[in-house]
Amino acid sequence: MEKSISRLVRENIRKMSPYSCARHEFKGEASVYLDANENPMNSPFNRYPDPLQEELKRKIAGIKKVRPSQIMVGVGSDEPIDLLIRIFCEPKEKNIVAIGPTYNMYKVCADISNVEYRTVLLNDDFSLDAERLLAAVDEQTNLLFLCSPNNPSGNVLKHDEVRKILDTFGGLTVIDEAYIDFSSQPSWLTELDNYPNLVVLQTFSKAWGLASTRCGMAFASEEIIGYLNKVKYPYNINLLTQRFVSEQLDYEDRKKEWVEMLLIQRNVLAENLLALPMVEKLFPSEANFLLVKVADPEGVYDKLVAKGIIIRKRNNLPLCEGCLRISVGTADENKILINELKKL
Repeated sequence: MEKSISRLVRENIRKMSPYSCARHEFKGEASVYLDANENPMNSPFNRYPDPLQEELKRKIAGIKKVRPSQIMVGVGSDEPIDLLIRIFCEPKEKNIVAIGPTYNMYKVCADISNVEYRTVLLNDDFSLDAERLLAAVDEQTNLLFLCSPNNPSGNVLKHDEVRKILDTFGGLTVIDEAYIDFSSQPSWLTELDNYPNLVVLQTFSKAWGLASTRCGMAFASEEIIGYLNKVKYPYNINLLTQRFVSEQLDYEDRKKEWVEMLLIQRNVLAENLLALPMVEKLFPSEANFLLVKVADPEGVYDKLVAKGIIIRKRNNLPLCEGCLRISVGTADENKILINELKKL
């Protein structure tokens, strides 16, 4: 059922000529640069950055065990989400199918592009029913979004169910792995060469502690990455971000220590929450947060805010009635939270 990637691309995108910037037309080193109307003072910040982030991609490729040509670096994961919809979904004609509840930016980007967005609810335990999801697909469905570990539920979608979708769906399946570093399950990156219609999203915001840099990654076939690079803004990642993120990648061991600490604290936080009378249910998590059902979510939230403790209300989402989402903090932060909850 697999369709060729080019057939999925909007006709105007296939035919368009991308913007050709100065750094695209000349690659390499020179002694005098007079091609880009740059100010000759204030080096190196006076120069436009590498539009394809080649050095950063080489480092990412070494860590993620993929080819640099399989990577698009974006402004967070939100940029590739938006680009995928703009490239593969004709407004008012194509549609997107996604699980629910899940990360809301998929729908926001679909609404901005005027593309129909179809939500298929997960099971009551937040597990995925591939057959039910595929039943919502039709000939106009070009994109399918899965988030695993999922936000806000925290669970990993079972690999057998995801594989059914990859083996059946002819459009692009996008798997958002923002929280994969906290999971015991493997990434889908190892399957990129087996599924040319697979896109995997990851980010530096979570495990790497770099949310303020707004730097994310899309991994896919060279053909899909080529279309993403064709449509993205020429200098989407500035020099400061490229350099800083590249430097941070030299400290992968530190990132692993942070992840181990957060996993320990996730378990401690879960144990303490389960001991509270107000907690009705705690959902299993493979992310750096916990989804917890309480008797009075609005009241609990407001009382914590009054104490300067901010968590996230999720009780307005399907299947999340009565739920709050709590990010795993440091040992001290988690103790402060639990102590305040005990007083309620």
